[in-house]
Amino acid sequence: MVSTRPPAQAASNLAKDWLLLDQQLCFALYSTSLAMTKLYKPLLAPLGLTYPQYLALLVLWERDGLTVSELGERLFLDSGTVTPLLKRMEAAGWLQRERAAEDERRVIVSLTPEGRALRQKAKRVPLQLAEATRCDLGELASLTQRLQQLRTQLLSADDDAPSAAH
Repeated sequence: MVSTRPPAQAASNLAKDWLLLDQQLCFALYSTSLAMTKLYKPLLAPLGLTYPQYLALLVLWERDGLTVSELGERLFLDSGTVTPLLKRMEAAGWLQRERAAEDERRVIVSLTPEGRALRQKAKRVPLQLAEATRCDLGELASLTQRLQQLRTQLLSADDDAPSAAH
């Protein structure tokens, strides 16, 4: 349908519409993230995992023996958030934390045999999630790639933004 409104009025209405909650990209991402986390809960419960623990294990299954800071960078979390998570996972017997011999300020995170064994038990989770989304695998791969590109653009924009003067 072609708009018969004058261009200035159409632009004004568009700007007004952008202030609607459902027009906000941030809200679409936020509410989708909440829905995704809710969807994972029953999939991870039989493994005894929370969603953040699952994400940490995914990283360690890819590359074991990371430092706490490397794990945090991979998950986009600061050490104040990662450390309590890792302490709970260590108490569950899935990983161990040890100070690096060459630099005691660095803490190395390594999977235990129990943590490595969880990988086999978790293999069905991605397929179960894909089924629950009602998206085909190509659609999910494309959406994931686009969101990763958006994240990169947002982080780049954040780096380029001038700091606020107080």
